[in-house]
Amino acid sequence: MVRYMPRLEAYFHYRNLDVSTLKELARRWNPAIVKGISKKGAHQALDDIKESIEEMAYYREHFLTIPS
Repeated sequence: MVRYMPRLEAYFHYRNLDVSTLKELARRWNPAIVKGISKKGAHQALDDIKESIEEMAYYREHFLTIPS
């Protein structure tokens, strides 16, 4: 990636957080949160990416918030 896509590679960091990690934390710490997610499971690359972005946004809004 460094050779062929250096600008893209520059965005990555060894501490990246993936959606599966958030899902697992939510499942363990607040299981009701995970019930609000529904995935189509089409297993098409672009569809999977879009679903993951939507899922991350959901966790950001419902799981990674500080109660006021």
